[in-house]
Amino acid sequence: MSRFWSPVVHDLTPYVPGEQPKLANLVKLNTNENPYPPSPRVQASIHAELGQDADRLKLYPDPTGSQLKDAVGRHFGVPAEWVFVGNSSDEVLAHAFQALLKHDKPLLFPDITYSFYPVYCGLYGIDFETIALSEEFAIRVDDYLARGAANIGGVIFPNPNAPTGRLLSLDEIARLAAALPDAPIVVDEAYIDFGGLDVIPTAVTLVRQHPNILVTQTLSKSRSLAGLRVGFAIGQPELIEALTRVKDSFNSYPLDRLALVGASAAMDDEAWFQQTRRQVIASRNALSAGLAALGFEVLPSAANFVFARHPDRDAVALAAALRARSIIVRHFKAARIDQFLRITVGTEAQCELLLEALKEIVA
Repeated sequence: MSRFWSPVVHDLTPYVPGEQPKLANLVKLNTNENPYPPSPRVQASIHAELGQDADRLKLYPDPTGSQLKDAVGRHFGVPAEWVFVGNSSDEVLAHAFQALLKHDKPLLFPDITYSFYPVYCGLYGIDFETIALSEEFAIRVDDYLARGAANIGGVIFPNPNAPTGRLLSLDEIARLAAALPDAPIVVDEAYIDFGGLDVIPTAVTLVRQHPNILVTQTLSKSRSLAGLRVGFAIGQPELIEALTRVKDSFNSYPLDRLALVGASAAMDDEAWFQQTRRQVIASRNALSAGLAALGFEVLPSAANFVFARHPDRDAVALAAALRARSIIVRHFKAARIDQFLRITVGTEAQCELLLEALKEIVA
């Protein structure tokens, strides 16, 4: 504590990001990074941007991010005016909390979910209530609607949920939005691209019919750009204008020139995107089956991670035993999930190393 801190800082409990350890021969399966490199077009576009005239770096980038908005719009078939871009989806979400989710009535989100949500509520002074997941760790829309539309300021949830990986159907999201027409519904789709092989179940398809739905996504996961820090939101202009007003009151230039060209190139390389996400899905399915064969309970996952527990082995002990073998996974101490491990889907070879290590540990 410091006498120089504001009262807000005194009361904050900051988000704790996943560990970035420096261990030899590390198998890093703790922060949901994509195990495959980004599209070759990303590096080429960044080199081209620098090669044209490195002197351009002395100039500010496009404050609107129009090139990236156009690329996102093309990918999803929406007008560029319906797209908002920012420095990671975390920043986009932060603007959404301040612009759309701060009301006299409480914000609702799951009791087991992305742990940044209560942090943002503390930062921006937002009243919130958590809604318990089912015994199967699924979101139940009826539990939200039971609060009554007059008592809800907004709703936010990841889809698939994190860290559980379970997916809520588009029909259920539409039912929630229709029942709460005056409340903003923010669908955090950080992992949605791993939800299906042929059809990606994104709530972007609901935005035209539901003006209260805002969908956020990131390029960190399915497009392998965690190091570039780029995210975006899609919604009708009324919602996008609110985010823009907050952004321009905070930082008018959230994305630098290299991030804009690199992210745009990644969005436009559909073939690379489809290839790598299918590889991750195949590895996830194999990993889930392998864990189940070792006696683990594995929740159905639509993400690039699995959430699993063993009935006879303590999760903390399992994580420590894996770490001793230079394999890092994520453990959460929160109630109801303290016996689960969240395991990022790595390459086929990394997943095999994990399963072999767990086979030794469990035996």
